Amino acid sequence: MNYIKKITLAQLPTPLHGLPNLTHALGFSGKLYMKRDDLTGLAAGGNKSRKLEYLMADALQQRADTIITAGGLQSNHCIQTVAAAKKLNLDCHIVLSGEKPQRANGNLFLDILAGAIIHYVERPKRNQRMEELAEALRSEGKHPYVIPVGGSNALGAVGYVMAMKEVVTQLKLMNISCDRIIVASSSGGTQAGMVLGAKMTGFTGKITGISIDRLKTGKGAFPPELAELGNKAAALLGLDISLTPEDFELEYDYLGDGYAVVGNNERNAIKMLAQTEGIFVGPVYTGRAMGAMIDRIQKGKWKNETILFWHTGDMAALFDYVDEL
Repeated sequence: MNYIKKITLAQLPTPLHGLPNLTHALGFSGKLYMKRDDLTGLAAGGNKSRKLEYLMADALQQRADTIITAGGLQSNHCIQTVAAAKKLNLDCHIVLSGEKPQRANGNLFLDILAGAIIHYVERPKRNQRMEELAEALRSEGKHPYVIPVGGSNALGAVGYVMAMKEVVTQLKLMNISCDRIIVASSSGGTQAGMVLGAKMTGFTGKITGISIDRLKTGKGAFPPELAELGNKAAALLGLDISLTPEDFELEYDYLGDGYAVVGNNERNAIKMLAQTEGIFVGPVYTGRAMGAMIDRIQKGKWKNETILFWHTGDMAALFDYVDEL
């Protein structure tokens, strides 16, 4: 396997523990565990820290002095990128979808507090705006490094190939035979890396992505994009592994009223987990994924399975949804 340079930004390994109270509350015949990537320690924590360890190393290697990335108004990726940039003494521009709100809450407040330079645009224009910013900065003699939404390119996905190696070791040490991992999936780098890492390590359980805002078919279909990401990461690592769209298991029944729109699925899951385990999941990603897992269990699916829920962070976004919870 090829060595890829990284820097240390996350506190690893993150904890893995049981969810006995939630298991009991659901009357679930199997076992529930959680992988706590909300505790990575960069900014408010979250899965993007693992990706940024590789992306920021590449930025430094290319002598970048400015980081540019994009996301939603409550992007967990953006605040972690801002925090990483500040830790490395780099400027950071973030392109956020939507209009500037009258009051900044949650992750947006943290972005401002950390000194991010913020640009607000319509969601379809984020990539274009990032490239325009990069070109303008180059004309000023700067050296920008552009990180895609979610840090989800081949290099970012390597972070979750390595995360699977970490969790497989933990499961073995804890004598846990895991049947299924549940993870929120949107920009794709996390699940692509996990599926590749599963094949690399010999993990035989299923990895079920809960689609947050993507569709199975049509223009921009999700599975082919995941396979392409995973194969590019495999090439970077020098792995003789080839992924196909069929390697990716996803649930598409929990899109609700759209991206970042909280419904009963998210609302009930957030409250149930907080009131049984004292753990908080966010309204956009982890709340939706947790709600999907709870709903499937309540409908009698996945009976007797040992399930690991991968907490990818985004708790700080809760503070922008107080009136909706």
